[in-house]
This record gives sequence, C-alpha cells and structure tokens, in this order.
Amino acid sequence: MLSRQELLLEIQQIEFVLVELQLYLDIHPLDKRALNQFNQNSNRLRKLILQYESQFGPLLGFGFSKSRNTWQWINEPWPWQIEEGC
Repeated sequence: MLSRQELLLEIQQIEFVLVELQLYLDIHPLDKRALNQFNQNSNRLRKLILQYESQFGPLLGFGFSKSRNTWQWINEPWPWQIEEGC
C-alpha cells in the first residue's frame, strides 16, 4: 500500500503525462498510439484518485470528490498541505 505522499506524487505524475498527451493530441488527433496512452493514463488516474480518497478522504473540489458520512473537507491536512515524510 502506498503512503499518502507516494499516492499524491503518482497522481501528479500521471496528471502531467495527461496534460502533455492532450497538447500533443490537439496537434495530432489521429495518432492512435498517443490516444491509447492517453486513455490508459486516464484510467490509471481515476484508479489512483479512488485509492487516495478511500484511504485519506476527498482530493478534488467542485463536486468531483464525494464526502462520506460527514463533511470531510474540514479534516486536516488538505492534499496540498501534505509535507514530505507525512
């Protein structure tokens, strides 16, 4: 099982890859290999986010992340406040 910090790092890495692939696909929309990479990374990102949220609580605002029995956004630390070694 990955730590909170390890999950956040992997999520950030996958998000970076997806941004780059999206920019590439804007210019090369027929590139099947890039599209497959985008879809695979998109699926991986969804799984990582679900894993993070099941272990540590909501990650995304604006209705993208559900809160369990209570409003969890008031629980600390928030994802962007995580320090290394936590």
